[in-house]
Amino acid sequence: MTLPDIPPLLDRMQSEIESCIDNFGLTRERLALVGIHTGGVWIAEKLHQRIALTTPLGTLDIGFWRDDFNRQGLPEGIRASHLPFDIENRDLILVDDVVMSGRTVRAALNELFDYGRPSRVLLASLISLPGRELPIQADICGAALELPAGQRVKLSGPEPLTLSLDTARR
Repeated sequence: MTLPDIPPLLDRMQSEIESCIDNFGLTRERLALVGIHTGGVWIAEKLHQRIALTTPLGTLDIGFWRDDFNRQGLPEGIRASHLPFDIENRDLILVDDVVMSGRTVRAALNELFDYGRPSRVLLASLISLPGRELPIQADICGAALELPAGQRVKLSGPEPLTLSLDTARR
């Protein structure tokens, strides 16, 4: 399988964000991007530059919120979440690199709501894969892919950002 190049995916995501701003009545002054560590932050940084938001970029590390914490243990390299703005009544775009089961996004939402109650949260993902375990879908998506059994997509970066196929692990 040939994976798509990242720049066209970012172009599509940028276009979809611009469309959301127009169609949902979002304002750039109240809109903030929040990237999920690690790959989601890399994607959010690129999108933040492209759409020229004045609100600083937020980051989340959801390691403590994972529902597989009991089985997997604490992930290596936990970072502090950083939301340099008040999220109360703010429109947010939560950014992840790959959405598959939906569990990472669920954990991110749990953490976000510990900081306050946003007006709206949209989900942006570079890649969407089948295999949902929770009813979570990206509102903004670079590409939806089907993979052979036993494979998953891995984003490497931050410079350059590249996609590769990896063997799935459970």
